[in-house]
Amino acid sequence: METSWDKLGVNLLGEIRSTINKFGFRSMTPVQRACIPLLLNHKDLAAEAVTGSGKTLAFLIPIIQILLKRSESLRKHEIGAVIISPTRELATQIHEVLQGFIMYAPQFTTLLAVGGTSVVNDLEEFQKNGAHIVVATPGRLDDLLKRALEDGPSMAAGVKALDILILDEADRLLDLGFSSTLNTIFAYLPKQRRTGLFSATQTSDVTSLIRAGLRNPVQVTVKEQGAQGEKRTPLTLQNYYMVCDADKKFNTLISLLRKPETKKAMIFFATCACVDYFTVILREIMKEIKVLSIHGKMKDKRFKVFDEFRSLECGILVCTDVMCRGVDIPKVDWVIQYDPPSNASSFVHRCGRTARSGSEGSALLFLMPSEIDYVEFIRLNQKVSLELMEAPREIPETLGKIRKLQIRDRLKMDKANRAYVSYVQAYNKHECNLIINIKKLNFGALATDFGLLKMPKMPELKKIQITDFTPVKMEYNSIRYKDKQKERSRQGKLITYKETGKWPGLKQHAPKEEAWSKQKDQKEKRAMRKEKKAKKRVHKFTEEDMDELDEDVRMLKKLKKGKVSKEDFDKHFGVEENENEIEVKDRIQDISKN
Repeated sequence: METSWDKLGVNLLGEIRSTINKFGFRSMTPVQRACIPLLLNHKDLAAEAVTGSGKTLAFLIPIIQILLKRSESLRKHEIGAVIISPTRELATQIHEVLQGFIMYAPQFTTLLAVGGTSVVNDLEEFQKNGAHIVVATPGRLDDLLKRALEDGPSMAAGVKALDILILDEADRLLDLGFSSTLNTIFAYLPKQRRTGLFSATQTSDVTSLIRAGLRNPVQVTVKEQGAQGEKRTPLTLQNYYMVCDADKKFNTLISLLRKPETKKAMIFFATCACVDYFTVILREIMKEIKVLSIHGKMKDKRFKVFDEFRSLECGILVCTDVMCRGVDIPKVDWVIQYDPPSNASSFVHRCGRTARSGSEGSALLFLMPSEIDYVEFIRLNQKVSLELMEAPREIPETLGKIRKLQIRDRLKMDKANRAYVSYVQAYNKHECNLIINIKKLNFGALATDFGLLKMPKMPELKKIQITDFTPVKMEYNSIRYKDKQKERSRQGKLITYKETGKWPGLKQHAPKEEAWSKQKDQKEKRAMRKEKKAKKRVHKFTEEDMDELDEDVRMLKKLKKGKVSKEDFDKHFGVEENENEIEVKDRIQDISKN
């Protein structure tokens, strides 16, 4: 390793080299060999590498050396490096690795700036300690650059000394909608800087970001070489798929989790509601093992759960795709995808939570019979081949136990219904809707898998003949909440409901009469058009009317020339003696206009 680092021009302190070894990188990975020299030689780079390939050290090592070799030391409130990460978990992880280096270079200060904490606290910490290296999520960094404490240094002024900018998991940054935020951040940064963009996939959006934020970058692509050419996942990762009927997926999952070789597993679900519900059920059924959960709506709790799962030797993490990118969790044996991810690129990132840094791991995708074509889709779209794993012949029966849990506590029944509804809605919006098609979904078998007591009311189930589901025959209003306060509130609402027929607080939807309203509107519009036409219609004069009009005009001319008397004129027009000549003229003018 000594020779390798020297060849790359890396002259770090001996203590820092020892720290690198502690993180498991005793030999350099391809992405490190490719990227470190470029960044040290003042090049911008856009690197694409498979997940778990050692990208973090590929930019942290150059950052440390660049700041150590500065001709002028950074002042207290000058920022030499900024690392932007898409999620709090990944930013926290990068900062943790960075701290292992900084302990041997105490002249540098760092700041972790992520959501979930006060912006003012971050500004106060910057004012007090400075921050030569900032690790941040885009939204929080944008806030910090726009704000400043009174009579204090601003981060917007501090980044004028910036040497290097790193964009980690750039494709994920764009997937989360941070494109405009990144462009705002770029406007604060000096143009004469080094920029490194690291990504697992190079999409068209990433290419646009490269054009906006990098100057003539060197493109680096590092992929695993397998027997069948390039691979998007590590060689040490075994990728499997298993075909299960919709009503047997959860029981099959329990069977796999109980195998001795499954010590530490991550299970990906489609929605936050599914994570909440199945976490509760797994804790009841898998009491012998620790079950944790993380999803995007948990906010501050995510840090504590993330750290706890990382420290576990054995355990289960139930999660959404918030955990599919970048995070490095040691000793994960299995990644189980309960459903195909809504985004094809997320498939690779989910799998990449195991078999990291040369270790071995396995990933398994559950598919229903109607979804089997997804295997070929992933092979073509993501260049990942999946091997069939036969479903276990004997699986435990959990339906009765799951339903008893709901009957004992109404909160679990609520969670089950919300999970089912959210799953169906997510399924209906799936990116690969030619294969993951809601018309092929067996709603009844799915409800059985979720352990529902009855089918919920939702638009997707209208006019659908439900099969493969047997509801529990009981008075559902008799199911009580274990939480006494919630139950008292429900009982009060139940009394109102029995008296009025309306549930308090529930938005009442008026019956739709769209067809009738449309017909009525059309009828009214037709009547209005007829009325307008009637007003605009011009009177058609007959030949007799025209002769009479000509005679009236001649009489007026004769009156002016004195050829007829005033009496004869009035008699012709049939007017009274008090009508004057002007009124007669007005009448003739009106006739002429018509």
